[in-house]
Amino acid sequence: MVKKQPETPASDAARSPSKESGFSAEERAAMKERAKELKAESHSGKRSKNDGESDVLAKIAEMPEPDRAMALRFHELVMAVSPELAPRTWYGMPAYALGGKVVCFFQGAQKFKSRYSTVGFSDTAHLDEGEMWPTSFALVKLTPVAEKRIAALVRQAVS
Repeated sequence: MVKKQPETPASDAARSPSKESGFSAEERAAMKERAKELKAESHSGKRSKNDGESDVLAKIAEMPEPDRAMALRFHELVMAVSPELAPRTWYGMPAYALGGKVVCFFQGAQKFKSRYSTVGFSDTAHLDEGEMWPTSFALVKLTPVAEKRIAALVRQAVS
């Protein structure tokens, strides 16, 4: 009878690169996207709102359905409710900034292979309510009720 040798952490790492770095392939891709965004910002100086919107619409176009339809509607909703927000990409996701700081973003379900998309808000969003408040919301379907809630949150976030 041959005894099987226990696997070592080194052999686990060789089989699975994500275990070695601690990040999934999707997380590493998002970090590369962010590095690319920062490099573009530093080389081109101040980008226009139109440049940012083009980048956001290009990212949305790359998304699979139903993420694409929800992201596009989210974009339209944010721009209608708070036109002062500047569209831009953030870790490869559609995001909306005020004074150069991201206020809210849309993360498609496929971005990190999740069962739902996410509408998120950064710490610059004015959503403070008591001792604890939500900053991200699961989004399975963008219904009129969900749109109304998102519009209210975006308005509050920039108030």
